[in-house]
Amino acid sequence: MGDETALTVDGDISGSNSRSHVLDVYPLNCYYFGSKQALSLNDETIADRVDRMKSNYAAHGLRTCVEAVILVELFKHPHVLLLQIRNCVFKLPGGRLRPGESEIDGLKRKLERKLSIGEEGSGLDWEVGECLGMWWRPDFETLLYPYLPPNVKKPKECIKLFLVKLPASRRFTVPKNFKLLAVPLCQIHEDHKTYGPIISGVPQLLSKFSFNIIEP
Repeated sequence: MGDETALTVDGDISGSNSRSHVLDVYPLNCYYFGSKQALSLNDETIADRVDRMKSNYAAHGLRTCVEAVILVELFKHPHVLLLQIRNCVFKLPGGRLRPGESEIDGLKRKLERKLSIGEEGSGLDWEVGECLGMWWRPDFETLLYPYLPPNVKKPKECIKLFLVKLPASRRFTVPKNFKLLAVPLCQIHEDHKTYGPIISGVPQLLSKFSFNIIEP
């Protein structure tokens, strides 16, 4: 025999570890939606974005962004909440951390700003779970990698995706110049052209979970 290791899989997947991989997903009609004052948008073009990244990198070094994967149920299928900007750009809710800010605090701040009725410090809590994945920008160009290439010593941006679990009911309040959409996982799966590499890869990141659809 060689060095192969035989693996056996039992039919019983019960237990605390498997339970941690079960996501409770509540119906979309459990939630309420409103709008608030529009947010200013920093970048008009890709060139604007690159210039801003270079300026921020010169001042603060590596740019770290945190984004939320939030699920709801519609038509018995899990949907992910996406923000649409200018009717063409899709983003997960989140944004850039401030210097010295923790990932959890920064993500909660961004969620309050983009999805809550109040601004920072409104007191609305968000249940931020595990980090699902990380993407890296080796240079200021738009190309992103789901790993850090070993030859890259000074990456310019790191994007971290966190699972955010919703309660049974919540009010979402979105800036008027954004649209909040519930998009089925099967629609975004590997649709890089429409949603980009990060969003289209979310279904694979969620593949280790089973979904417990909560009946209304």
